[in-house]
Amino acid sequence: MKAHELREKQLPELNRELVSLLKAHFGLRMQLATQQLSNTRQLKIIKRDIARVKTVITQKQSYHD
Repeated sequence: MKAHELREKQLPELNRELVSLLKAHFGLRMQLATQQLSNTRQLKIIKRDIARVKTVITQKQSYHD
């Protein structure tokens, strides 16, 4: 997911996206713990996407204040 795509979304959409990514991250962590995860790179990608979404949310919140 690109940062410019995230900046076009509104705060409620970003919050939904964050919840979705956090659920996906949890699922991947569980797969890793049970040794069912074959592509460990997915964890890194999801963590970066979570960070991007959180950054854009923070930027939008500080812009609205």
